[in-house]
Amino acid sequence: MAVWLIWLVVAAGLAIAEAVSLDLILIMCAGGALAAAGGAAIGFGVPLQMVVFAIVSIGLVVVVRPLAKRHLAVTEHTSKTGIEALVGRTATVISTVDAHQGRVKIGGDEWSAQAFDAHQVLETGHIVRVMEIRGATAVVWGEP
Repeated sequence: MAVWLIWLVVAAGLAIAEAVSLDLILIMCAGGALAAAGGAAIGFGVPLQMVVFAIVSIGLVVVVRPLAKRHLAVTEHTSKTGIEALVGRTATVISTVDAHQGRVKIGGDEWSAQAFDAHQVLETGHIVRVMEIRGATAVVWGEP
């Protein structure tokens, strides 16, 4: 069996193992094995192939892995969309809001509304804050 083919099998095995670990170490070593396979294909001896494997693997782990992890990291500051984006926004009361009914305008859209505080009655024109969305109803809080 050709030595370069053994390196390809090692690279494939490392890549498959990376799919389980998801740590981005084994895939970098797979890159080193591919480089060693290339060295074997052009006639490098086994000791030189091992050196190529070690240097490329270490280089990938030190340089590429941190960049890849940063690129793949999920940030906590993801943009809110849909109904989640309405929570925290201000709205204007367009029909008196109490614990059971009312209407507010959020941005350019009209929503049914209920007061967050069951004892609060918010008159037309009052500026309120959207505390949550329940179905198609905005639950709002108005500063006294």
